[in-house]
Amino acid sequence: MPIKTCCVCGKDGASYKCPTCRAPYCSIGCCKEHKVQPCKPSVLSERAKESQISERKYEFPTEDTVPVEKLQQLRNSKELIKCLENPHLHDIMKAVVNSPDPTEMIALAMKEPIFVEMANACLKVVEPSDDDRPY
Repeated sequence: MPIKTCCVCGKDGASYKCPTCRAPYCSIGCCKEHKVQPCKPSVLSERAKESQISERKYEFPTEDTVPVEKLQQLRNSKELIKCLENPHLHDIMKAVVNSPDPTEMIALAMKEPIFVEMANACLKVVEPSDDDRPY
């Protein structure tokens, strides 16, 4: 793994990245200093993005593995995006992720209407029913 140099002070071992431009920095002080100067998002061309998507492969796929292309389509689901704006859903999802028994926590979450709505929005993209398929 290459050593990352802080974009502000030049110190090696920068552990953090600017969320906008992805430049490495080493501390809160350097982060604040970096934010003083406007930065631009690192942009990949559409062709490069498509290439990255098509190159991603699962190391150990199963019959239940969702294709990477379908996962990418979730980003464009207006229904899913609307669900994800709900702070209660955020709390439920954090509880699932942090649970020592995620399977049990998902079963509990499925009793919450917003979680069911989010799961259904995902399924519409990943496994569309015949009614939801484009003709």
